[in-house]
Amino acid sequence: MPGSPYTDLDRPPLSAARLRRALLAPHGPWRRLELRAETGSTNADVVAAARAGEPEGLVVVAERQTAGRGRRGRIWQSPPRAGIATSVLLRPGEAVPERGWSPVPPVGYGWLPLLAGVALVEAVARLAELEAGLKWPNDLLIDGAKCAGVLAEAVPGASPGQPPAIVVGIGLNVTLRADELPENPTGLPATSLQLAGAAATDRDPLLRALLRSLADWYDRWRDAGGDAVASGLRDAYLAGCATVGRQVRVLLPDGREVRGTATGVDPDGQLLVDGPEGQLRLAAGDVLHVR
Repeated sequence: MPGSPYTDLDRPPLSAARLRRALLAPHGPWRRLELRAETGSTNADVVAAARAGEPEGLVVVAERQTAGRGRRGRIWQSPPRAGIATSVLLRPGEAVPERGWSPVPPVGYGWLPLLAGVALVEAVARLAELEAGLKWPNDLLIDGAKCAGVLAEAVPGASPGQPPAIVVGIGLNVTLRADELPENPTGLPATSLQLAGAAATDRDPLLRALLRSLADWYDRWRDAGGDAVASGLRDAYLAGCATVGRQVRVLLPDGREVRGTATGVDPDGQLLVDGPEGQLRLAAGDVLHVR
């Protein structure tokens, strides 16, 4: 049947009912899950929901994105049901008394895209049985090729003094074939789990594993008051980071270029680079690209 989601048997549709039964819980963090056959951008959908007052815990999943966004407004698209496109709504600045969580200071929010990267590595290792690395701040690499990206966006509070919400979006190439891979303007080649030889490419368990790992790390981070060191998040990120220890070329928004050795990630999630003028601390928002 033309247009049927079952015409490509390698790419079966997801089931909203099954995902909800597996992932939603009364005390979060995932409280509501929306599965859409097509949308422009899951991040844009969740940003709109955040502005409308949606509480923490919304998950939006799309079978196809027509205008998915990466850093610096780059467009990311994928054929229907060939990847995972999901965004979640987090409100780390709000207290959660039933969990014993105090508000996390805004300085800690920069860890949320890195936290999502750690969750991606865990899900890919567990289900796809592939070794992946993280290119600071937001790319998942397999054999040096980009397989996934993370985009975090802050949504200002509705009133002065209200903390911002954070929308974290993840796009993972699962069954894309060589002729379907997107062109990457940053110069990295692209790949998919299937092309990399994954042991499993069923999106349902992959998505469940990803969201469970993301929830687990978010719980640990909130339990520690947003302290990436105390929660173990910083160590987990460094263990999977392919950038640290390498010579890098950093392009800054003002046109300057910095070369040096990436030596680590500080407690605020900034990349440490030792260059000719000493050590630099680079926040994701201050960097156009790291090569």
